[in-house]
Amino acid sequence: MGTCEHLLATAETAEAEALTPQGCQECLDLGMHWVHLRKCLTCGHIGCCDSSPGKHATAHYKETDHPVVRSYEPGENWRWCYLDQRLGQ
Repeated sequence: MGTCEHLLATAETAEAEALTPQGCQECLDLGMHWVHLRKCLTCGHIGCCDSSPGKHATAHYKETDHPVVRSYEPGENWRWCYLDQRLGQ
């Protein structure tokens, strides 16, 4: 299995500031609840995970093609590339 260029690129660049550090942007707007949060490393969008009803992190990827998110949960530092379906640290 090869190296994911998107995960490598995000490891070498400064991370975008969280747009809504208090939680999932869409869930907050809609009054919904989330399970876990993900942060887009391209623009800082905070979205909920696929275990959440809104699945807003994946929806953001589909709308923008921003390939990599990281966990926005305390104590977690993993990243996920939607394009290559790869996990990274």
